[in-house]
Amino acid sequence: MIRAAYAKGSRAPRVPLSKERILAAAFGLVEARGLAGLTTRRLGEVLGCEAMSVYHHFPNKQHLFDAMVEHAIAGVREPPAELDPIERLRFLGQEYRAMAHRYPRLFHLIALHRLNMPAGVAFIERMLRHFRAAVPDDRLSAQAFRIFGYYVIGAALDETSGYAAGPSAVAPVTDEYIARECPRLAAAAPFFTRPYFDSTFDLGFEIMLKGIAGLRATLPAEPRVAPKPVIHLKPSGHAP
Repeated sequence: MIRAAYAKGSRAPRVPLSKERILAAAFGLVEARGLAGLTTRRLGEVLGCEAMSVYHHFPNKQHLFDAMVEHAIAGVREPPAELDPIERLRFLGQEYRAMAHRYPRLFHLIALHRLNMPAGVAFIERMLRHFRAAVPDDRLSAQAFRIFGYYVIGAALDETSGYAAGPSAVAPVTDEYIARECPRLAAAAPFFTRPYFDSTFDLGFEIMLKGIAGLRATLPAEPRVAPKPVIHLKPSGHAP
């Protein structure tokens, strides 16, 4: 009987510790306290276990951070196959930005992580596959991928933990000072705020995608083929 399970003196069944439970608790702690606030002691408190129990699943905090990054990038969905290559890039950029906003206090780590673990390099590989489809040239598709990262990652960093949350001067100027001395800044400042994040991102994103699409026009009609090396045979010293 369910009622008997909660009779006086009885305890609810203990939920076994698992990687999934630890990750869920870790994400909650990071979003509440930041990366510095994630400790095994606090994890143990949240999970109702000894801190050492966490080490049975993650040998140290760096392993836990890697697993959190893997979980986050796994949430960047694959674009629908019916989309053309540039539309797939648009989909991926929007997906990546949405992921950053799901994990705003973790994103600083995600953005700077080298992703040099199996799940990470697989993520980069699938991204490069879409860029190669959009720009069928090894060098230009790789450079387009880098440019795309500069914009999307940079924008997401600014929106989640950038300028507005950065360090301030010891004696910051007042709004009155800015209005008096910096009229262009005063006029622009409202458009730097959160209500304009989406329209600003979309404006720059479309400009960038148009540039990537234009790279196709710079390519030769035929695929580039590396020239064959010229082989010079040494004389044998014997008459033919």
